[in-house]
Amino acid sequence: MAGHSKWANIQHRKGRQDEKRGKVWTRCIREIMVAARQGGGDLAINPRLRLAVDKAKAANMPADTIKRNIDKATGNLEGVQYEEIRYEGYGIGGAAIIVDTMTDNKVRTVAEVRHIFSKLGGNMGTEGSVAFQFRHCGQLVLAPGASEDKVMEVALEAGAEDVIAQEDGSIEVITSPADFEAVKNALEAAGLKPDVAEVTMRPENTIELAGEDGARMQKILDALEDLDDVQEVYHNAEITE
Repeated sequence: MAGHSKWANIQHRKGRQDEKRGKVWTRCIREIMVAARQGGGDLAINPRLRLAVDKAKAANMPADTIKRNIDKATGNLEGVQYEEIRYEGYGIGGAAIIVDTMTDNKVRTVAEVRHIFSKLGGNMGTEGSVAFQFRHCGQLVLAPGASEDKVMEVALEAGAEDVIAQEDGSIEVITSPADFEAVKNALEAAGLKPDVAEVTMRPENTIELAGEDGARMQKILDALEDLDDVQEVYHNAEITE
């Protein structure tokens, strides 16, 4: 990573997400409904739904709300049908951006995403234009102070692909999406609770942006994340103050 704290960057991102906590339930509900519709409502055989429910519980969503939305998605109750659509583009300094959406009106969604890219100095790309710069994987990050030897032993035994000790003392564990849950459970059983645990699009390389460029890039990311139809925004910018 560029010569500053990966851990600080992660905490900064989490802080911004916390500021938008009002949208979290909406995003959780959409993810639950799509996961249940695609893989069924049985948590025991639908890992994507298990992960979505875990996120919802972490956001303090009531169990009856979770169940109601699983029922909607599996046909037991009437509900809205959401479609998953990914958009790709470039931000400031050529930084790559992926925008994952769930929408019931893709004409509205693409117009809103395109407007933000063009208005704030980015460029909307075509399908596949930046996705090759990212890796679809499980990512678990432990705060500085965790034992690197213990994390490595537990994670690799459980099927992790890589364990990376960062300069700031944090430890990053990379897994395949299929092995993410097993590795997460093994770490937690060993008393190693990750501060970040998600299946994500991890950039293979990063671009450092500072000062005005960093502020402009952050403005694009914030505007995209504020859109109602947006579930996740991935990018390869390392933004420094």
